[in-house]
Amino acid sequence: LATPDNRIFKMIEDLEQLPQLKRLRIHSRLPVVIPQRLTDALSQRLQQSRLQVVMVLHINHPNEISTELQQRLQPLQRGGITLLNQSVLLKGVNDNSETLIHLSEELFASGILPYYLYLLDPVEGAAHFDLSELQARLLAGQMAARLPGYLVPKLARDIPGKAAKTQILPQAVEPE
Repeated sequence: LATPDNRIFKMIEDLEQLPQLKRLRIHSRLPVVIPQRLTDALSQRLQQSRLQVVMVLHINHPNEISTELQQRLQPLQRGGITLLNQSVLLKGVNDNSETLIHLSEELFASGILPYYLYLLDPVEGAAHFDLSELQARLLAGQMAARLPGYLVPKLARDIPGKAAKTQILPQAVEPE
């Protein structure tokens, strides 16, 4: 979404010419920081596509869900665009069950389904945000004990060299 609408429209048009394609998936954090990026023209073009459109947002904390973002997502929702979210677990930001539960509830209230909850990729300069896998499993277990299943994102990590995400099972905990 960092490219202009007209260029995105051309890419969509080119992709629609491929008969084997069924879906168009767009991943972006940009609407979180610049909700105005979700223009009316973009919404209309996505709704007109022959492809089933899925937009995956990257929201890590409930405070990132602004009123403007919610308003900008409404035309996409009304137009049948599937909205999902993937979050990254970040120490000191969203590393407690209350915040994660609140995030899932705010996402759903905004028409977005929680999809993935990722462990941090080992990138230079970010080690201070890292949580252990056990901590992540416990948090996911606490969420699962208190939320309906459709509000519990899949806990996962990317492992270099693996073709797909590696799902991690939550640590079972008793409901509070």
